[in-house]
Amino acid sequence: MVCNSVKPGVECFFMNKNGCQFNGGACHQIVEQCVGCLKVKEFPTGNYCLIFPEPAVKWRTGKCSMATHVGKNAPAKDVQKINPLKASKRAAR
Repeated sequence: MVCNSVKPGVECFFMNKNGCQFNGGACHQIVEQCVGCLKVKEFPTGNYCLIFPEPAVKWRTGKCSMATHVGKNAPAKDVQKINPLKASKRAAR
């Protein structure tokens, strides 16, 4: 259903006929770590995440899994496997 409390006009999983069913009855504002994320939207009542109703919980154990402004741990450059037999022949030249 569409949220009619904190984020008007946004589809929300927690909304039903009786109002917001999330813990506390409403979504929570973003935390400092969320600043710069593309999933944050400004509403008249403040800045809120479009994905998670309580963003602080996602940052407790590390970084948010949906954060667009935090780089992922890129693996080291692809190390090409070298055939030891060929390597020894090249070294002998």
